[in-house]
Amino acid sequence: MQYKDYYNILGVDENASQVEIKKAYRKLAKDYHPDTHPGDQEAEANFKELNEAYEVLGDEKKRKKFDQLKNYQGFQNGAEFDPSQFGFDFSDNRYRGSFHRGSSHEEFSDFFEAFFGERSGFDMHDIFGGSGFSSQSSYQQSMDVEAELSITLEEAYHGKQKKFMINLGNQDKKLSVKIPPGILSGERIKLKGQGHKTADGKQRGDLLLKVNIKNEKNRNLEGLDIYQTVFITPWEAALGGEITMESLPGSIKVKIPPGSQSGKKMKLSGKGYCDRKGREGDLYIELMIKNPEPLSEEEKKHYESLREISKDNPIKR
Repeated sequence: MQYKDYYNILGVDENASQVEIKKAYRKLAKDYHPDTHPGDQEAEANFKELNEAYEVLGDEKKRKKFDQLKNYQGFQNGAEFDPSQFGFDFSDNRYRGSFHRGSSHEEFSDFFEAFFGERSGFDMHDIFGGSGFSSQSSYQQSMDVEAELSITLEEAYHGKQKKFMINLGNQDKKLSVKIPPGILSGERIKLKGQGHKTADGKQRGDLLLKVNIKNEKNRNLEGLDIYQTVFITPWEAALGGEITMESLPGSIKVKIPPGSQSGKKMKLSGKGYCDRKGREGDLYIELMIKNPEPLSEEEKKHYESLREISKDNPIKR
């Protein structure tokens, strides 16, 4: 049987988010769609393989199962292996015939049917605990610890060496992790040898940190786009002008159109988030008018004068 590395097929890494996996699938599926390659058997085969890969990686449960299998054996894409080592008997034709006819999984591979198909029944726990199979890699994986690490937008964008506390074995432990610039929520950082340890202390698992980027009060991240509230004074809103505001890339200048109102939205292309692959999002700002606090006596006088001479009364509109 041939091993299928679905990450390799979709051209994404193992830490890719579901959004990235979906985007990669859509792009490749469009490139290899049979309608755009009539009669091209190679393109058709690639298209079927892409559908199979997305069927697994696009499903959280199947993806977790695949990750366990990949970590257990460390197969390379296209490698041949003996399915009997996983308890499959192909002599009864249960998994033979490459394809699962009459379903949405039609023409998926033997590999898919054996491990992820409706009739599979395959469970990684059969290997890790009770079927008689054992290995250092599976044992090591049982020592791994998964935890969540919350970081700010600034830390995610620029990267940082961050210290944090975690409870391991009923003991609080202070650790440090290097956050790579451009990391996204849902991605994982591995700290080798920081997981559970065996009773004799000779072997340790790894600590897998799932990153959670915290949104701020006036700024949040959606995909690669940043949505940010920018406060301006009443005279900046009325008269317009140029202001300097803070963004993730740094200080930028923004031109405020005269007569702007609270809630006005503006788009700054390429000024949003930048991920580890160099892809850039946009910055969407929403203007909010805010009076200075507290008002000085001179400012109050000017406001009184403005109230007397102004012909516009929004309260009566």
